[in-house]
Amino acid sequence: MSIHSSNLYNTTGIQLPKDACVVIVRTEWNAETIDKLEAGCIKILDENKSNHRTIVVPGAFEIPFAIKSYWEAHKYKDDKPHVFIALGCVLRGDTPHFDYVCKAVTDGVVQLNLLLPVPTIFGVLTVDNQQQIDERTGGKHGHKGEEAAVTALKMMALKNSFK
Repeated sequence: MSIHSSNLYNTTGIQLPKDACVVIVRTEWNAETIDKLEAGCIKILDENKSNHRTIVVPGAFEIPFAIKSYWEAHKYKDDKPHVFIALGCVLRGDTPHFDYVCKAVTDGVVQLNLLLPVPTIFGVLTVDNQQQIDERTGGKHGHKGEEAAVTALKMMALKNSFK
């Protein structure tokens, strides 16, 4: 079964909170790739009539700080986020920098999911080369931006169902 024929992209019947707000936190680094991920996210969010906004950070390492800071600044406002989507791309180079950044952003997103009362969706590609990027931005491994948005919608609905 291909990834596209599975239920992964099915958002039929999802009950979102009233005025659901999605905040996409994307990196400047690897902008061409992140533009594709963000476009996929926005396509799915628009199809499901979800409000969204985008915050831009320099690189993947800065994503957790931006999410926590944004939450702290908006948690009591009418437009507070119901979910965050972290979008980045860490491309392996010749130094251990790749490993440190991947671990830091992954650990940061895990901590956010345990600390904040709203989910943070991991949409950060950790890849070795351009071919792997292409395969994950509409190629044989699907579109990770679209998948992140579908996951965000499903997690908002899940949290909303607990009320």
